[in-house]
Amino acid sequence: MYIYKAAVVGGGAMGAEIAQTITFSGIPVVVKDVDQARVDQALEHMRKIYQRRVDRGKMSREDMDQKLALVTGTTTYEPFGDVDLVIEAVPEQLELKRRIFKELDAATPGHAILASNTSSLSISALGAATTRPHKVVGVHFFYPAHVMKLIEIIPGLDTSDETAGDVTAFAESLRKLPIRVNECAGFLVNRMLMPYLNEAACCVQEGAALPKPIDEAAVAFGFPMGPFMLVDNLGFDVCRDVVQVLLDSYGPRMEPAAIWERLYAKGRYGTKSGAGFYLYGERAGQPDAELEAVVQDLRPRTQPKGEFSVNRIVLPMINEAIRCLEERVCTAAEVDLAVVAGLGYPPSKGGILHYADELGLDMVLKELERFTHQLGPRFWPAPLLKRKVAAGHLGKKAKRGFFDYP
Repeated sequence: MYIYKAAVVGGGAMGAEIAQTITFSGIPVVVKDVDQARVDQALEHMRKIYQRRVDRGKMSREDMDQKLALVTGTTTYEPFGDVDLVIEAVPEQLELKRRIFKELDAATPGHAILASNTSSLSISALGAATTRPHKVVGVHFFYPAHVMKLIEIIPGLDTSDETAGDVTAFAESLRKLPIRVNECAGFLVNRMLMPYLNEAACCVQEGAALPKPIDEAAVAFGFPMGPFMLVDNLGFDVCRDVVQVLLDSYGPRMEPAAIWERLYAKGRYGTKSGAGFYLYGERAGQPDAELEAVVQDLRPRTQPKGEFSVNRIVLPMINEAIRCLEERVCTAAEVDLAVVAGLGYPPSKGGILHYADELGLDMVLKELERFTHQLGPRFWPAPLLKRKVAAGHLGKKAKRGFFDYP
């Protein structure tokens, strides 16, 4: 099915950027929010994205005006009577999303696809709120949506192959890189990302290292920004919602470090609140007594202590990726594509499973076992990793690991 007209519900930063991406491909889009002020804010956000392109000489003002003319702002569902696709982009609250999907089911034509930009919640549960669960699918953009290439396509239990195929083709028409991810809590990228972010937080609260040197080490490893800068940009509140979903599904290995809740309780949500793991605005670069006090209070309670290393924060990500392979959430190639296109890892390095193959799967297993003994069962190696090592699939040195090396 070709998408002639789309709609976005939720005019926050993510919703506005999704809408801008759609208009950039020449497709009309309706943007809905609960009041006109928020709709206007979304439209202004879109205009600023286009204005930056004009300022850089990447498009003319006339082209910008034509793209913006494709947008309709609304506070009601009245313009939804002829849309082919709706993308919901409201806060990560399951009951709120289920209510919106029920409303969309009544407001849109029967052929319309109802998609959610959720980063972790059940697509099957959203489909169950409608009379067309075969037309409900996850279409997860990454922030900033107008820049990042990756889109996760997540079919629910009742999503039809036709629906999944239609939204995949739509994503490609937006010049994005879609990967199909079988439904699980956190999907693929966030499921891999949270153990990495959490272990970095554990290192800080244990006193193994401070945020800045950890971030510098992660950038030297290949990520465009370190875990703490990433969390501050994503927002503590957003990450907290995802962590709760992962904890509920996967249990103790996703137990968040205590420092998350301490900083959240102090209103340190990241860049948007002026403070997270770093200070921003007028306080940027100043001594952070509040963070230091939190860390000092937590250190006596966070035994055992371990040293910081890049592998300590990267191997949990690799271990979770291997679990995704075990559960057939995706393929090894899709894991590495997701890390490159969704997290900004350099394409020249191949991805984290290529890194594991380069390091040697026997060394990955040995390090995970050492961390398990030293720091706890959150590092417990995935069974597939043990099987690969036992079979002699040790990575590049054996010509076979997660990939083959002729």
